[in-house]
Amino acid sequence: MLLRAPSAAFSVANSRGEDLVPLFSASSSSSSSILRLSSVRNGGGLIVSASKGSNTRPLTGVVFEPFEEVKKELSLIPTAPQVSIARQKYSDACEAAINEQINVEYNVSYVYHSMFAYFDRDNVALKGLAKFFKESSEEERDHAEKLMEYQNKRGGRVTLESMIKPLCEYDNEQKGDALYAMELALSLEKLTNEKLLHLHKVAEENGDVQLTEFVESEYLGEQVEAIKKISEYVAQLRRVGKGHGVWHFDQMLLHEGA
Repeated sequence: MLLRAPSAAFSVANSRGEDLVPLFSASSSSSSSILRLSSVRNGGGLIVSASKGSNTRPLTGVVFEPFEEVKKELSLIPTAPQVSIARQKYSDACEAAINEQINVEYNVSYVYHSMFAYFDRDNVALKGLAKFFKESSEEERDHAEKLMEYQNKRGGRVTLESMIKPLCEYDNEQKGDALYAMELALSLEKLTNEKLLHLHKVAEENGDVQLTEFVESEYLGEQVEAIKKISEYVAQLRRVGKGHGVWHFDQMLLHEGA
């Protein structure tokens, strides 16, 4: 707000006009001014006054005005019920990129859920891998929901697309089911990372600092950690082959974090 005041100095005085503590003084070639604090003995309050030299008089000429920018913002607040009130500096390109990432996360979650169902079968019975892919599916779904919440927070509209039907069988004659599924998971995590980097680029191109910070703090670091972790799992499964070593690897996953 704009504060306008006379050029005289200020003081705070009581109702009887008695000056107390000088707070501010300014001197010129002709006179000096003092800002004082005075208490009201009967009411216990303070009165602001301007004094010039030894004269004390009530403070006048103080006017509070809103910023000119506020007038512009007030005119931009929508009144239509179907339009977001909270939306501010949120481009259509960023809104579309968020929706694309939501659907990427849901599709990856769908594939991981299919892997969970495969390894949980009675004739496959790799409970550690089933646990890992179930947790991975839930994590990707949480990522999608977090993006949906952010979309609503910025005043965008969430648009969900149809999901692609995932594989039901993950057995592979050459690699075995465990290694094949883990390599597929690694590819999905790298694809998700590429999509997140694209989302970050769209935010930068549109000058959306809030969206870039959100992607960086909530997703990018975690995605790099996931890629590293699954890469190590792929390397370990390549070492153990398709035989008894897969069972030991599965037991490691089953008791991991227990």
